[in-house]
Amino acid sequence: MGLPRRAAPGNIGYSMARVVMKFGGTSVADPDRIRRCATRVADRRAEGHQVAVVVSAMGHTTDELIALARRLSPAPNRRELDMLMATGEQVSVALMAIALQEMGLDAESFTGDQAGIVTDGHYGRAKITTIDRTPLEACLAKGSIPIVAGFQGRSSRGAITTLGRGGSDTTAVAVAAAIEVGRFDGHCEIFTDVDGVYTADPRVVRNARKLERISYEEMLELAALGAGVMHARAVVFGERYGVPIHVRHSQRPDLGTVICKETPDMEEIAVVGCALKEELGRLTVRRVPNAVGLQARMFERVAAAGVVVDDIVQTEFGDMTSVAFTVEHDDLAETQDIMARLLAELGHGELEIDVGLSKVSAVGTGMKSHAGIASRMFQALARHGIAIHNISTSEIKVSCIVPRLDGQRALQVVHDEFRLGTGGDAPMRVEGQPGVAYAP
Repeated sequence: MGLPRRAAPGNIGYSMARVVMKFGGTSVADPDRIRRCATRVADRRAEGHQVAVVVSAMGHTTDELIALARRLSPAPNRRELDMLMATGEQVSVALMAIALQEMGLDAESFTGDQAGIVTDGHYGRAKITTIDRTPLEACLAKGSIPIVAGFQGRSSRGAITTLGRGGSDTTAVAVAAAIEVGRFDGHCEIFTDVDGVYTADPRVVRNARKLERISYEEMLELAALGAGVMHARAVVFGERYGVPIHVRHSQRPDLGTVICKETPDMEEIAVVGCALKEELGRLTVRRVPNAVGLQARMFERVAAAGVVVDDIVQTEFGDMTSVAFTVEHDDLAETQDIMARLLAELGHGELEIDVGLSKVSAVGTGMKSHAGIASRMFQALARHGIAIHNISTSEIKVSCIVPRLDGQRALQVVHDEFRLGTGGDAPMRVEGQPGVAYAP
């Protein structure tokens, strides 16, 4: 059975809610923290709810496993690296199940494969295609708590694959969609080491403010643009299948931030948050024939490798053209090889690589109905002497590529320009639209 069609949230007569609780790596970093997380799960069960749990690898286990592999090879085989990294979550699920069993609760641990999670097979950056929810439903039906390994699944050919950084968030929301928490008046709780979603990364921006709620659309943009609190694909699943997502601190009782459908008052605030994506690299293919289909040929190969392209700029010079695009540093070497092979086939052109770039972005649904956001952002960066290398926009975001060394300063500048912080003026509203404030 695949993922369900989108279901409208709401109780349809069931006496208990279904809740998926996801705990990140820092939340389960040692036995004491695992025990505290298990207590939270036990409390949910005591409230009468059906509960499924998703956990990440303990602490910095994934980084340690990658470092271990690189002691043997500077570029480990991606298949074997996925096989290795998947073991981190298997440790966590077993320990969480043991902790719950010690509290007198029935619990069963599941690898991604055992939980029925099937992926597209791209090692290191796989996407979930379907979930056979049969084993999870069977576990819930007998009153047990399924503990699912995040970050992993299996390909249609049976290979272990991982979902990329933050992939446990995606696992959790996909599991919530598969067991249809919306039909059971439930939600997905993402427990992490931060209090919720902030107007910017509070580790970088001194006066960042926590949001009580944010729309799926805004959260998706922020996640894709570098906000590390949520995995972008997790937000996509949430929106597509109507799964309310609560981002909460694993060791504190407050609600945190609710990610939900957009409501009319959300457009009253022009900019709701800012994000910074660091460690970008730019590839520029210069002086290649301006032939029909060239771009399709280029990016088809990049997409086939599972590489996500950030921004694309094309410049034409008569019958020649140049195409520049950015990718994350981790994908730079592989993408460079792809472009080098293409140029060899074309017999024309040059390839230039730039490193040391970052992207700062402002996001808000209020941009749909408010002009002047982009110009204000450009002026603010200019006043502080920060150069802009490229600009990209959508209906609800404006992004600028800036030097890596200026990235964090640029984030603070943009955050201040739109008055998003604590202790300052109210966030910038859309003019002429009365109503209550979107965020406290």
